[in-house]
Amino acid sequence: MFKRIKNRFLRYFVIFIYFIVIFFCAIELNFLWLFGYSPSMEDIRNPSMSLSSEVYSADGKLLGRYYKENRSPVEFKQISPNLINALVATEDARFYQHNGVDFFSFFSSIRSTAKGGRRGGSTITQQLAKNLFETRKRKSQGLIRRIPIFRTIVFKCKEWITAYKIEHVYTKQQILTLYLNTVPFGNNSFGIKTASKKYFNKNPDAVNTAEAATLIGMLKATSTYNPIRNPEKAVDRRNTVLKQMAKYNYITQAALNTFTQQPLGLDLSYVEDESQGDSYIRRAVEKWLAKWCTENDVDLYEDGLKIYTTIDSRLQEYAEEAVAEKMKMLQKRFDGIWGKKNPWIDPDGNEIKDYTIKVAQKLPIYKLVDKKYVGNMDSIRKFFSRPKRMKVFSWKGERDTTFSTLDSIAYYARLLNTGMMTIEPTSGKIKVWVGGIDHKYFNYDHVNQSKRQAGSTFKPFAYLTALDNGFTPCDKFTDKPVSIKFTDKGKEEVWEPKNANWVFSYQDMSLRWAMGKSVNSITAQLTEKVGWDKVVQYAHKCGIESHLESVPSVSLGTNDVSVFEMVRAYSTFLNRGSKIDPLLVTKITDQEGNVLQEFTLKTEKVLSDELAWLMLYMFRGGMEEPGGTSQALWEYPGLWKKSNQIGGKTGTSSGFVDGWYMGITKDLITGIWVGADDRSVHFTTAESGEGSHTALPVFGRFMEKVYADPQSGYTYGLFPKPWTKITKQYDCPSPQIKADTLSSDSSSTDSAMTPEPLPAEENKEKENQPGANK
Repeated sequence: MFKRIKNRFLRYFVIFIYFIVIFFCAIELNFLWLFGYSPSMEDIRNPSMSLSSEVYSADGKLLGRYYKENRSPVEFKQISPNLINALVATEDARFYQHNGVDFFSFFSSIRSTAKGGRRGGSTITQQLAKNLFETRKRKSQGLIRRIPIFRTIVFKCKEWITAYKIEHVYTKQQILTLYLNTVPFGNNSFGIKTASKKYFNKNPDAVNTAEAATLIGMLKATSTYNPIRNPEKAVDRRNTVLKQMAKYNYITQAALNTFTQQPLGLDLSYVEDESQGDSYIRRAVEKWLAKWCTENDVDLYEDGLKIYTTIDSRLQEYAEEAVAEKMKMLQKRFDGIWGKKNPWIDPDGNEIKDYTIKVAQKLPIYKLVDKKYVGNMDSIRKFFSRPKRMKVFSWKGERDTTFSTLDSIAYYARLLNTGMMTIEPTSGKIKVWVGGIDHKYFNYDHVNQSKRQAGSTFKPFAYLTALDNGFTPCDKFTDKPVSIKFTDKGKEEVWEPKNANWVFSYQDMSLRWAMGKSVNSITAQLTEKVGWDKVVQYAHKCGIESHLESVPSVSLGTNDVSVFEMVRAYSTFLNRGSKIDPLLVTKITDQEGNVLQEFTLKTEKVLSDELAWLMLYMFRGGMEEPGGTSQALWEYPGLWKKSNQIGGKTGTSSGFVDGWYMGITKDLITGIWVGADDRSVHFTTAESGEGSHTALPVFGRFMEKVYADPQSGYTYGLFPKPWTKITKQYDCPSPQIKADTLSSDSSSTDSAMTPEPLPAEENKEKENQPGANK
């Protein structure tokens, strides 16, 4: 056929054109699966943004969504001409002259690259094709992805084809609108409206020329030219965009000179209203699935998954209600104790000077302010003291106020927070996850992100070690002063722990009574007997993964651990000695319901049946032994309407910084931590700040709500009977009680515990309640 063309040059030219046509047809048709997916005309007419993934509770309630494009689309008329002009001048000066592909710019960019320059040749339409239809993502790649240079050629050709299709379907204005609605601007901002609100607190139609240049300048590299993180580079890039606008006569030379001298003028006061149903659970699921998503090349924010969790929506609701009810009361107590005094104090009880400005130094913006004012503290303090309108969290509802940054720091430092998790050990399913008092204002998750001193809730691991190494629940130790010599990092040390009430009764106590009453001196003696290295070993065996300093005080909870770890470790006892990997997700499907993955419980037998059951018996001592630290639960009548057993352990770290309660029923393990985010802010006395007065009430109210609901699936009942023959003595004779049986759970050894009167409304609440002072 080609031989008929006599002119050799013309013949070769026709052959080349013929080859190009065949090549482009092969790409479009994905010949032999070599070239991958290309968007059809139907795809172009109905572009599909990335699909959101949805998270459901175990009983089918939608808990939240994941989506990548945090955007609010706008129409062309809602976009400032400054933005359009800046975009065209910088990204595609011949935008209005071409039909999707600008070969003049393309060949110019090749020539520039050959000379060592870096000039892009993609049009705005091509960039839209790449962003909107993901022409370079894995799903669009065929077998040629293994051939580097050829792969790039195919990608570029595919973008040309898609760009021509886009230009055929849409007008130039529509293309610009689609482009500005889809491009990323960093900081989880997609689309021009979200970006203009985030960086300048303006709608896109109100953006001025300099602001438009800043926003468009970010498109080259959202991280490099981010005006928050890299303001100097952002200014340089903005000025480059302004020069392009002047070059193509969108602004005058005089305007260019004016705009390039202006500061960025960011306004970061806008607070986004994210509609993803964001919550602690949603974030926890994302973290839990991170490894699975990486291994399976899945994007949680784009691939439209349906994720089914183990969370029980009813129990979750009861937990959140109990937290709100009790934390509100605790905050009132805390405020009543401190009054107008500042609660941030050093270990010696003195107020920390310049506390708020020291906290401000940890803020991301501080380095910019410090650089701006060349380290002048008066100017820096003045900057952070500027008042501004804001919304803040309060227990009476969201509050509109005028605060400076320092005011805000002081306000939030006084607020108590919490972390709470409930698990069903036999199935490994996490039923409740409360990461804090309000996710909108406190993103930090106090279940698995935060680690705090466990206090006396760590003592059971010492008793577990003892029971597995020759001791029985009935073995007796004397409550007396203890002095333990040890070597720490090559230095000889002596540890002399005090009891929480600074009193030694010199009474012989069984191990069950000592654990139930939380006696520091006996726990210390026991730790010395079995060895603190072994206590660490058994804690890790049960599920504690954090590093634990192996020192004599380890049993008194001086190490930092998470609520998640503690609940997991305690679950080992109720699960017949088998350690579990807690389940938060049971199943993942695609949009059509096809199962992609199912997750099942993984267990490891680490304790004998006998040892696990004996520990449950020990935990009951907190309720059944004289002075047991769990006896405040008698104040919750809803727990005892039928025959019921509850075990548990209270905990308080030194200085009443952290309050804990680990609650055990026949079906569930619940862990609760209460405290302020800053450890220098805390209660001052045992009566106000021990775990039995802070965390335990949350558990009591939560379980009352659970038992009151016949649909919850969890009922009153006794602990399981022994799973095997019990060879150790455990049914100890009733103790001979002396005067000192006051319960206390603190492992504090550095401050006296003078009882402090509670606010009037709490004293009234405690009157006529059984066991109020036990």
